Amino acid sequence: MLAGCASDRMDDIDTGVRPQPLEAQPIGQVQSGQLPDPTTSTSQFPEKPTVAPGLEGQQVASANPAGAAPATALDVKKETMVGGWKVNSAGAGCDMFLTLTNLGSGSRGGTRGCVGPLAGMGSWEVSGKQVMLRDRAGNTIATLYKSAENRYDGTVNGGQLVSLSR
Repeated sequence: MLAGCASDRMDDIDTGVRPQPLEAQPIGQVQSGQLPDPTTSTSQFPEKPTVAPGLEGQQVASANPAGAAPATALDVKKETMVGGWKVNSAGAGCDMFLTLTNLGSGSRGGTRGCVGPLAGMGSWEVSGKQVMLRDRAGNTIATLYKSAENRYDGTVNGGQLVSLSR
């Protein structure tokens, strides 16, 4: 066991050459002062979005009627959805895994670290331009639409926004 320490493989390395240390460089003057108030400043940033009075903290309802895909929805191919996805729902993140293994009328899927209805996801299926996530009893818990390459957006039952990306 100690024979490995007696190896002469490292004897040819020249340890006498060392890189020169870097010289310190001057940094300019540091400025100090009061920053302008962001609420009164006219800057290059857009205006803060506003919420109608009385609607603060409420869930966002889907702008589309039930079952209707938005006009901007892209075509969905089931085979391209297989694999791992990052999920964002109500500002919280978790993981989703989709397979092509048959489970009822859909395919097996599941989540890790999700809360709410997404924690009980058991299967998924594609119907037209929409992807339906189902619980273990087969009830639809979320509907998603392909909004970009490797991105799906939609709502969980009750209107909470959800997105998948990778």
